Amino acid sequence: MGARVFNAIAHFMLALWAVVVIIPLLLTFLGSVKDISELFGDPFTLPSSLRWDNWVRAWDTANVGQFMLNSVVVVFFGVAGTMLLGSMAAYVLARYEFRGNRFIYYMFVSGLTFPVFLALVPLFFVVKNLGLLGTHTGLILVHIAYSLPFTIFFLAAFFKTLPTSVAEAAFMDGCSHARTFFQVMLPMARPAVVSVTIFNILGQWNQYLLPLVLLPGDAEDKWVLTQGIASISTAAGNQADWGALFAALSITILPMLVVYVIFQRQIQAGLTQGALK
Repeated sequence: MGARVFNAIAHFMLALWAVVVIIPLLLTFLGSVKDISELFGDPFTLPSSLRWDNWVRAWDTANVGQFMLNSVVVVFFGVAGTMLLGSMAAYVLARYEFRGNRFIYYMFVSGLTFPVFLALVPLFFVVKNLGLLGTHTGLILVHIAYSLPFTIFFLAAFFKTLPTSVAEAAFMDGCSHARTFFQVMLPMARPAVVSVTIFNILGQWNQYLLPLVLLPGDAEDKWVLTQGIASISTAAGNQADWGALFAALSITILPMLVVYVIFQRQIQAGLTQGALK
């Protein structure tokens, strides 16, 4: 009886959470195809006609297309660098014993305790002194640095669970340390790698503070999507082009929604296998 009550409460809370998440998304997509009068009316009413010109204005006039391309470039290289460096560091820290191993690991993990806004001013001057302020390279490097703590924390725990006998067999067959990692151990950690990759994509795609500081106003052609949405919001306050704003928000949400829907099984498998191991 107690188990049935617990399951009922759990399902009710999950259903409530689903409603809380889905309704704002639904209203955003509906708002992207409404005109101004419908937007300020009942939010749950369907539009009289689909105003796809809102999407056209957001893509062309508001320059969302360029902002999205910039975001794709930054996130691609940021996540690629994060996963390459993070997986190698996590593997070494998890599988090799050497002096200072735990100190280095805890130094990485301690990065999880520092919110982004605490380091904005030092980061600004560091990137500026490197001559990378207002460039995608500077933003990518900072993204990598801020994503490494979580990546190493998650992957190190997973690499520890992999059987040692497999690595020893690879060494006996003449594999080097690098070849053993890339061709044997990393494929075995694929579920965890996919999960962390998706989390990093979501985190870097939605990042706003770092681009705002490291890509200032004079580098508008290099702005990422979150900055572009903010600029559209400011313009909408003066010009009342709310349809384009909702369309831009929809364009921002869709790629991440598609990525999560496609890879949700891999994410769940990675988290579940890590927990079971």
